[in-house]
Amino acid sequence: MGEQPIFSAKAHVFQIDPATKRNWLPASKHAVAVSFFYDASRSVYRIISVGGTKAIINSTITPNMTFTKTSQKFGQWADSRANTVYGLGFSTEQQLQQFAEQFKEVKEAARLAREKSQERFELANPALSIAAPQLSQELSEERHSPPLLTVNGPGEEKLFRSKSAEVELTVEKERVKKMLSEGSMCEINLEAELFTLQDSNAKLVEALQEANSSVEQWKKQLAEYQEETDRLRDQVADLEAQLGHPAAGQTAREELSRSLEELEALLSAREQEIHNLQSKKANVGKLEKEREEAMQQLQDMERRNTELEDRVQSAENTLASSREEREQAEVEVQRIIEVLDVKICDLKDLRQSLAKLVDK
Repeated sequence: MGEQPIFSAKAHVFQIDPATKRNWLPASKHAVAVSFFYDASRSVYRIISVGGTKAIINSTITPNMTFTKTSQKFGQWADSRANTVYGLGFSTEQQLQQFAEQFKEVKEAARLAREKSQERFELANPALSIAAPQLSQELSEERHSPPLLTVNGPGEEKLFRSKSAEVELTVEKERVKKMLSEGSMCEINLEAELFTLQDSNAKLVEALQEANSSVEQWKKQLAEYQEETDRLRDQVADLEAQLGHPAAGQTAREELSRSLEELEALLSAREQEIHNLQSKKANVGKLEKEREEAMQQLQDMERRNTELEDRVQSAENTLASSREEREQAEVEVQRIIEVLDVKICDLKDLRQSLAKLVDK
């Protein structure tokens, strides 16, 4: 059936510096989803976090691990298999407390799973088989029971009811569970896609800020060129006034015209670059719209998961209600049978009395 998500929280992810073993190195630029997963086929719990297109946390929980809260909003744990220490920074103290409690529960579940695995190994060895029938029955019940932590609630009770109704409700419940599992995987994929879009958006915003800074510098240079042009025009006007006729300033006028043409060409190039930057800004708006659509899809998927969980709960309530109704019906039928037996006895007595009267 694969791994099933059981808990998720948003946090900034860090890893210890392997060189100094003291400083923290950020593994994500922003807060990402950090989730607990359970693999029923192997009875293994893992903490997984995806940043962009790669996994930045892939830690298998063991009974020896400990999650330590080092501040009001920061906690850490060591993973000997990965040879590193992970750190998580939460936005609130409540989120840190919830994650710490979940870590403790998963750690206890991992310990129980290891003990069960050891018990199965001892039963498999004939030299260690003590009270084998009883233990085998207990292990069989444990094997069919759900794990300590599940996403769909406690296991079902075996209800006494008609076979047709029981099969129908069981099929419906399995279908809803499958839809819940598919919804959870879609939610993880949407989160990964959302993180990718956010990274791209951040890069484009940074590039746009740099471009805006360059535009301001170009505008400043253009103002300086315009001031220089005005100054040259004033000089030309002064020379013409001093010489008394315009022919004397013909050479200066030609040089000024060339300078003006060069400035106009430079201005046109700057305007084209500004236009290109505005086009890039429009692309940023498009990415922002795509990010909002991804967020909406994620919210719709969460709402769908909630509705499916409600349907599972309703199915379980229907099973319990059907069981009570059947038991009440059986009690009523038994009472009616008893009343009929009494009536039959009364009729027999009446028949005998009538027979005696007829004989007389």
